[in-house]
Amino acid sequence: MIIVRSPLRITLGGGGTDLPSYYRAHGGFLIAAAIDRYVYITVHKMFHSGFIVKYSQLESVRRREDIRHPIVREALALTGVDDKVEITSLADIPAGTGLGSSGSFTTALLQALHAHQRSIVSTRELAEQACHIEIDRLGEPIGKQDQFIAAYGGVTCFRFHKDDKVDVWPAAIGAETLTNLEEGLTMFFTGMSRSASAILKGQDDKSKAMDPAMADNLHYVKDLGQRSLGALEAGDLYKFGKLMDEHWQHKKKRSDAISTSEIDKWYEIALRNGALGGKLVGAGGGGFLLLYAEDKKRLRHAMREVGLEEVRVRFDFEGTKTLVQ
Repeated sequence: MIIVRSPLRITLGGGGTDLPSYYRAHGGFLIAAAIDRYVYITVHKMFHSGFIVKYSQLESVRRREDIRHPIVREALALTGVDDKVEITSLADIPAGTGLGSSGSFTTALLQALHAHQRSIVSTRELAEQACHIEIDRLGEPIGKQDQFIAAYGGVTCFRFHKDDKVDVWPAAIGAETLTNLEEGLTMFFTGMSRSASAILKGQDDKSKAMDPAMADNLHYVKDLGQRSLGALEAGDLYKFGKLMDEHWQHKKKRSDAISTSEIDKWYEIALRNGALGGKLVGAGGGGFLLLYAEDKKRLRHAMREVGLEEVRVRFDFEGTKTLVQ
């Protein structure tokens, strides 16, 4: 049996500029962090023909082409696995909560299938193959950050070039700042799940149509991502927290579906109780509210009072990893 895990992620600045519809025209930049919440994939060789796939549903089919799960079907085709395989997926946090679970699922699955085939795949190849499946083969209106941060791990910078090349490098954040950042970030579950594709499609369509308001918004967000990196590398976490708030205010302008009146109310309560800034992680519409506070005690109490559950996280620096082979 092969067991692979791949980390989920939070975006620290520049989110949204990783969509091909934007970066192919303007170039993109963002900084993201992998966290210690994971998607797990197991691949087991069977003695009888066919495929068994276990996720939120159970599939048992004779032919690869009959598998309903699109990512599983395409990953099997890409890696050349054609028979006698059982695949199971588990996750620490449900899909549809803004933490990049689809990208984590795809990178973990590809790594496990490559291991099954006894083929070696580099970290970059893994990320690029995952992007190829989700964006090119399946036509999802999503970006590249989820697959890349899941593959690489760490607190990592990504520059997306117009020719689809991606530069990757670790953020030069001091050890003390990194510890304080980890301590200051808090995540609260809103109780709402949503499809990232549904929200991102609007941004993608406007970018493809050269909508000037969307382009200006994403130009500003890209600059915010670079300023956020500068604040982190300078050890100025107060400034980073304030930039998170600025980022959230601009992110909400992209679509009416990004926030709700209830989420706005919770965010205002957070700001009144010690948070310097924050945002919904991912495309928006639900999932997790990520906040930064230098003193979290009052913030935690206020969020508990309105019924939000905290999920505590640490950074992951290993990326997609084979645990058993």
